[in-house]
Amino acid sequence: MTQEVTLEVGEGIARITLNRPRKMNAVTPEMAEQIETFCREADQDDAVRVVLVQGSGERAFCAGSDLGSLAEYPTAWAFRNRREYAHALRNVRKPVVAALRGWVLGGGGELALAADLRIGGRGSRYGFPEVTHGWVGGGGASQMLPRLIGYGPALKLLLLGEPIDAEEAYRLGLIDFLVEDDAVPDTALGVARKLAAHNPLAAQAVKASVRHALSTPVESGLRYENEMNTLCFSTGQHLDGISAFQRGSDQRS
Repeated sequence: MTQEVTLEVGEGIARITLNRPRKMNAVTPEMAEQIETFCREADQDDAVRVVLVQGSGERAFCAGSDLGSLAEYPTAWAFRNRREYAHALRNVRKPVVAALRGWVLGGGGELALAADLRIGGRGSRYGFPEVTHGWVGGGGASQMLPRLIGYGPALKLLLLGEPIDAEEAYRLGLIDFLVEDDAVPDTALGVARKLAAHNPLAAQAVKASVRHALSTPVESGLRYENEMNTLCFSTGQHLDGISAFQRGSDQRS
């Protein structure tokens, strides 16, 4: 039986792949549990410095939660206590890169929003159609979209439920890199490799500081940033960066 979510680790990168291309990589409860498990494993593995999430096939990164499986929850309470795969990815402390081709819909969009850097193909399309089905997304769209692209554009996407193309997504800042569709995998891997080359403590401190800024006043954020910087200096690894910079300066002079 084909594994519908896979994990590969190499070069300091944990690649999580949604592997259900015939169903546009729509996420079942079983897949959600596997995503949560892989995210936790990658976060706890010291050999992993970066997480790369991608979808199998070219038709879709992810079409969100499998609508058929949503009807299987016996009660609203059972649905409330479901495993939320976008939150699992958002909780990863290490940098997360998303490689986006084809449709990025609903929970798939929330999974992309949970990443830190998003690489989108020119043929990709983005939508949050939950309102047209009679509910609001439960994986963070209403909270993360306004923070990422602004209040008005977020409401337009969420209230109309209509998809936008990659050019518009890039203009809004929903995706960070816009490349040809066939270049998405290599571009995402290249970005992940650059991140993996950084000092892991520094990379995680940057992510933690920026995340902190989303929910605190600036004065509190500045204090937190200084504590993160102090933590980085406390390991002594910053001296390696200073030495490397000085060697580069000597070679250029």
